[in-house]
Formats: sequence, structure tokens, C-alpha cells
Amino acid sequence: MTTNSTPGVHIVGWSHSRFGKFDQLDPETLISDAVHDALADAGLTAADVDSVVIGTFNGGFVGQDFPSSLAINSQPGLRFKPALRVENACATGSAGIYTGIQAIRAGAADVVLVVGYERMNGLPTSQVGDVLLKCAYVREETSTAGFAGVFAGIAQKYFDAYGDASDALAHISAKNHLNAMANPYAHVRRDLGFEFCNTVSEKNPIVAGPLRRTDCSLISDGAAALVLCSERALARGSFKRAVKFRAAQALNDYLPVSRRDILRLEGAQHAWQRAFAEAGCALDDLSLVETHDCFTIAELLEVEAMGLAKPGQGPAVVREGQTGRGGRLPLNLSGGLKAKGHPIGATGVSQHVLAAMQLVNEAGDMQLPGAQLAGVFNMGGVAVANYASILERSA
Repeated sequence: MTTNSTPGVHIVGWSHSRFGKFDQLDPETLISDAVHDALADAGLTAADVDSVVIGTFNGGFVGQDFPSSLAINSQPGLRFKPALRVENACATGSAGIYTGIQAIRAGAADVVLVVGYERMNGLPTSQVGDVLLKCAYVREETSTAGFAGVFAGIAQKYFDAYGDASDALAHISAKNHLNAMANPYAHVRRDLGFEFCNTVSEKNPIVAGPLRRTDCSLISDGAAALVLCSERALARGSFKRAVKFRAAQALNDYLPVSRRDILRLEGAQHAWQRAFAEAGCALDDLSLVETHDCFTIAELLEVEAMGLAKPGQGPAVVREGQTGRGGRLPLNLSGGLKAKGHPIGATGVSQHVLAAMQLVNEAGDMQLPGAQLAGVFNMGGVAVANYASILERSA
């Protein structure tokens, strides 16, 4: 567990592609564009980078499954520098960031370039579901509806324990779609409204169990990148702004859902508790949170895991608008995975980029006035890999 005496790490540049469904998109182009734009944003060249981390789940989405050197093709200045690929299910992007943080804290690097990307739409939807199910405990957790079936089972358990909360899930979906209207990078920029999200229809059918199409995140392509630097590099550089990791906590839980009280998301709880302890702050000190709403039931459970509501009381908090813009703690001002999109490897990087943009007043129409502290929660599997970050402006 880290402490406040841990060497500081800062984000000094970033880039973010549009998320969406792009026919014939080349993953190498995604990486190349993300690297170029992030370095330009930081005011650095490839020669200034000490190491590169590439995050992608892939798992069969594309044929190219050795991406660590692809950035060199467009940036020869990265040649002969260490580069590696990391993967940790849907938390792959954050795994890439935390790998960079560890390199800086260990003194092995001063500047680390992190790229997260995914090209998911090259396969039929049914095959995408099969690929994603590799992130479950395959001995026990199978579903003809893919990961939607896994989360549908969790939603039904929640309803059995606390009552039908379908309307609360619809509020989450509607909120995130409304927020995505302000996000130029979002996959879907369309205000669906609560009534549409809360009504089963031809355009909003049941996908699995109690989950409707509007309760499920999108199959998206896209990339995001950021540049991390040490305190030493920050002091000697001339960056236009910087955002510091006030806390960065990662932990893993059991892979099988059967070995856990799945309605508690204990891994998420512990990650948040450790992050607050490291940052020396509390939940109500946060201005906003970008959290992992792969399905609306995930955001509902995360509301409880972060401490915004007691177990079983998340629906009331959601219905009251406490997680909306202007509420007690706005969640997913970007539109979240639900509307912004969820290209697996890019997601964690995207969440950190968009949180950082809020803190330096560069979030455009998404901007929350006066944002001081931003939380990020990214998970792989059903709260198996858990990453909780707290960010603040440092320069």
C-alpha cells in the first residue's frame, strides 16, 4: 500500500480519439494517432520518452496481438526504448497507467507514454460476447448472452434482495446518455430520456434477465493516451499544465463470482477505502467521479461500494439525482462506458484523461465548474481487478 510520502507522478499530456464503430479501422493507426497527439499535447518528442506501455485486451478481436512496438512505426524516436503490452480485462487501460506509475516511482523512468486502445467491431456481436466471456471464470460463468448474462444474474440477485430497481437503472442510463451529449468523443450523443430507457420496446429489448439494451455498454473502437512524468521531470520541464495522482490504488479479488458476496463489490470498496486513506480525503471532498458502468447495475453497485449509499439504498440515491450534474457527487459526466463507449483497452486511460480535463478546465461542454478533486474507478471482470485513482491539479 502506498503512502503520501510516495514519489509524485503527474499527467502532463493526453489525447482521446472519438469512440464509435469504425469499419476497416486499423489498430496501428489508432496507436499512431494517439501517440502523436499525446506527445504534441505534452510539448514533448519521442526522444523525451523513457518507456512505453500499450494496453489492449484483444483476446481475439484482431489478428495483431503483439502491439508493444507498433508506436515505433510512426515515431522512430521511440526505437530502442523499452515498451511492453499489458492486459487486465476491462481494467487494461488503468493497468497500463499503473505500470507507468510504478516505473516512475521505482526510478526506472522519468517520462512514460501510456496508450490504451481496442478495435472491437471487426467481429460479429455474438463473437464479441464470446471474447469478452474470457474475462469471466470460465469453469463456472458461462452465458449465451455474454457478459450481459453475468451482470443480468447479478441484477436479479439485487432485485431479489432489495426490490425491483429497474427504474433506477433507467435513471442511470438516461443520465449518462444526457451527459454524453456534451462529450465530442462519445460513441452515442443522443438524449434517450428516462421513459425510453425504462420501457421495454422493439428498440429497447430485453438483452438478458432484467437488463434492457439501454442497460448495456457499447461495442466500441477507440484509443486514448497520456504522458506521465516524475517530480524531477515536472520541475525541469515547461508543461502547460499538470495533474497529480493524489492516490493510486490497485487490488485484485477472487475471480469466481461464487466465492464472493457479489452485491457488495468488496474489491471496489477496498480500493476506494485505500485511495481515500492515501489521498487524505473523504468521498464528499471529490468533485466528480468517472466510474465503470459497463452495465447500469455496475454503476448502481459502485454507488454503494464507494460509500455514497448503504447496501440496498443505491436506487434511492440515484432516483434523487445525487449522481447527476448538480447532485451531491456527479458520476460519469463524460457519458460513462454506457454512452461514451467501452473499447476495452482504452477505457481506463479515457477515464483518467477526461477526469484530468475537468481539473484543468479543459472539458468543454462537459466542464463542471470549480472541479478540485476527481475520482476514477476502473474494474476488470466483476470487480476482480480494481483500480481507484484520485487526481488533483498540480500545475
